[in-house]
Amino acid sequence: MLELTDITAGYDGTPPVVRGANLTLRPGEAVGLLGPSGCGKSTLAKVAALLHRPDRGTLTLDGTPVTGYRHRAPRALRTAVGIVFQQPRLSADPRLRLRDLIAEPLRATGRRAGAAATVGELAERVGLGADLLERRPHEVSDGQLQRACLARALVLRPRWLVCDEMTAMLDASTTAALVGVVEAYRAETGAGLLAVGHDPVLLARWCDRTTRWSEIAED
Repeated sequence: MLELTDITAGYDGTPPVVRGANLTLRPGEAVGLLGPSGCGKSTLAKVAALLHRPDRGTLTLDGTPVTGYRHRAPRALRTAVGIVFQQPRLSADPRLRLRDLIAEPLRATGRRAGAAATVGELAERVGLGADLLERRPHEVSDGQLQRACLARALVLRPRWLVCDEMTAMLDASTTAALVGVVEAYRAETGAGLLAVGHDPVLLARWCDRTTRWSEIAED
């Protein structure tokens, strides 16, 4: 279970952008979080992915309350969640080839054995040819880069996946392809999904249930 309880979060002493948010995600479940731009969805997604410490509240992951975030989180919890952001160019190191971008979490966790085969398999799954793996972010399209970012999120085989407006910058065919990759992964592993977005049609088709921001957090 991934449980966000009474989460209040902000940045650098400014007024919080998330107030009193509560959300529960069960294993294998796909939950859509629908809300307008600027309401705090992305901040809550970062809390769920252990990338942002809330000012108040509790994140419980598989029965364990999280007390450390980012590099301070225990590895077993930190690697249990994969996240894909809305803007791939802001979340990808421009110096890395796509091959190395996908392999980043493997290197960070000391899992180098078999990394090349794992990266190759995932690249094929997300629709990246071998030639694209040798390119850097500025040499590929937004859709191709987002495919690499999705592969990076899946490379450690997380039990939970957070997609924060993953398809907002993509065309319809790329959106369908990446949603298909996520669903195939979930069917294979039983991973839970939190899909954050502002498109009610996409979330309704993609998720088991959709909840509106106004239903889980204070205004």
